Amino acid sequence: MLEYSNATRHAQNEGLITYAGTGSQFNLYSGTQPANANTAITTQVLLVSMPIAGVFGTDVDGTLTLGSVAPANATASGTASFFRIFKSDNSVIMDGSVGLVSADLILNTVSIAASQSVDITAGTIIRGNQ
Repeated sequence: MLEYSNATRHAQNEGLITYAGTGSQFNLYSGTQPANANTAITTQVLLVSMPIAGVFGTDVDGTLTLGSVAPANATASGTASFFRIFKSDNSVIMDGSVGLVSADLILNTVSIAASQSVDITAGTIIRGNQ
């Protein structure tokens, strides 16, 4: 198993922050999560799309804290199963699982109703040494 120093994890996250830039988009979907972030969205349903205001995030010792994710109203109903984050030019940054426990993104509910206001109040990405 790879073990990184805090300085290495910080450098990796700083690269991710620079790559993501400003104006990123945080999307929640229902359906089967694609095999990886390079796999296109096909039959999955976009439930809600929320802008990340300003910079993608900040890093302290290898823990990246997402920038402010603006609340938005859901455009469809369904069970959130994964997220995908896009740069402002629509290229993919990353995706991950969504759930109530044991997921990359923990939500208080995965049941999303159309027109419901969805809010992600905080998010962290911990790189390596977990």
